[in-house]
Amino acid sequence: MSAPSRARWAPCLLLALAAPLSTAFAQGAAGTSSMGVGLNPQLPAPDKDGLIPTVNIAPAKGWPEGTQPQAPAGFKVTALASGLDHPRWVYVLPNGDVLVAEANKPPPAEGAKNVHAEGLRGMAMGLVMKRAGAGTPSANRITLLRDGNGDGIAETRTVFMKDLFSPFGMALVGDQLYIANADGIVKVAYQTGQTTITATPTKVTDLPAGANHHWTKNIIASPDGSKLYATVGSNSNIGDNGMESEQGRAAIWEVDVATGNKRLFATGLRNPNGMGWEPQSKTLWTVVNERDELGNDLVPDYLTSVKDGAFYGWPWSYWGKNVDTRVKPPNPDMVVKAIAPDYGLGAHVAPLGLAFSDSRMPAEYASGAFIGQHGSWNRKDLAGYNVVFVPFAQGRPAGAPQPFLTGFLSKDGNAYGRPVGVALDAKGALLVADDVGNVIWRVGRAQ
Repeated sequence: MSAPSRARWAPCLLLALAAPLSTAFAQGAAGTSSMGVGLNPQLPAPDKDGLIPTVNIAPAKGWPEGTQPQAPAGFKVTALASGLDHPRWVYVLPNGDVLVAEANKPPPAEGAKNVHAEGLRGMAMGLVMKRAGAGTPSANRITLLRDGNGDGIAETRTVFMKDLFSPFGMALVGDQLYIANADGIVKVAYQTGQTTITATPTKVTDLPAGANHHWTKNIIASPDGSKLYATVGSNSNIGDNGMESEQGRAAIWEVDVATGNKRLFATGLRNPNGMGWEPQSKTLWTVVNERDELGNDLVPDYLTSVKDGAFYGWPWSYWGKNVDTRVKPPNPDMVVKAIAPDYGLGAHVAPLGLAFSDSRMPAEYASGAFIGQHGSWNRKDLAGYNVVFVPFAQGRPAGAPQPFLTGFLSKDGNAYGRPVGVALDAKGALLVADDVGNVIWRVGRAQ
């Protein structure tokens, strides 16, 4: 969006946000459009937002007593832990302990120019995020959960690490635990069974930060442990603040564990988050949040394999070579290089978590990807707010997304919870971080 258009709609959005409910916030249950879903998704023509963009937020309410999300028949849902502080990501250690990153967007550095927070548009977006449950200060810690008796409820809960900087992704390589803060990767020594670490982490490498429009940084280790792959989201919707502020962003970096040296592995990915190694092909996959303000059904968020050196279009094009004419100046040389992602998840569902399944799950869920969809904020009919399962065959998606964990929205459009990170625990049950309900849900086989 250009600076004049931001200035045009920001006052209108502020007025809409000031009202308890206005036409800018059409409430409703999550939509079920098939547009933009699948291997070769149908894409509508762009529908550029007018004076007031579509802003439809499911206000964050939390879970009423006695309620919880629903899973398919044959599964049991339990709260592994509740009363957490904005839990965003989960990581399962080899001994079965579960690490939870409790974090939110960091404040701007003192004296730094926070582009996203400037002006009326920044104020409006701050109100949007607060209404959606993302306005709380960051706890800046990792909590450890241990379910010793296997009943799906953690009896042990300790502050594992504190005083971090908006931590998100975690990866254990040998006896070193790597943590992705909002501004870089750090590491600390870990011993099996440790419930608290007080040692000061050592910096491995910096990652692009600054205004941190998309602050979440995830990491995953290569199968041999020699490399880390780190996600870095864009600093804007479509390069609104100038491409100089996007250097090294909208990308996945490859980091050498031994030296901390890094290189760009894939680019043009507006906001990648969850990553996973597909079990058959051994290929890296990720889920990506695409751009906003082109209509209810554009642009599809997606699940894709990540090819070394590939460019996925952002900001100049989407879904391959579909040019986004809002981006100035145009860049036809980059558009020519853009490749299309593998699988559309639908527009504005906000996929964040990704975990590949295995044979510990029932047969119908044993091969495929679980995806935590945080949910839309700028779509007329709400979308996402669930965990879906995408079946795979021969290392590729092989069917429509199937709802797996649902019930995060009330009938009148409030958010009881919002799924973020997902992971399989030591017994093969699915863990889901819920940053509005402040719960880690566990979905295991019913006994």
